[in-house]
Amino acid sequence: MGAPVLPDPLVFAALGDATRLALFDRLHRYRSLSTTQLAEGVSMSRQAVRKHLGVLEKAGLVSHQRHGRQRRWTVDPAPLEDAQAWITHIQEHWESRLDRLGAWLRDNPE
Repeated sequence: MGAPVLPDPLVFAALGDATRLALFDRLHRYRSLSTTQLAEGVSMSRQAVRKHLGVLEKAGLVSHQRHGRQRRWTVDPAPLEDAQAWITHIQEHWESRLDRLGAWLRDNPE
């Protein structure tokens, strides 16, 4: 099996901001929240929250549906699954190399 497809760099950029990471985490825990609910308890305007949600949406990490005057936001895990597959591939590659180095060092003491 070859290397997985490279994840979209927008995923890492979107989650690299502490505010967006916190919004994403809340959405993940509560499954679906309105913009107003997401803005509650944070020290920024609803408009600022919507801008952060827009970045997460552009990265494919969240989506929204309109319910009357509200937008309900939900998490889309697919981009994270792609990133996790890539990270796992990199981890396995380096673990294999380090295992071979460890074996060589055991077989060649000094």
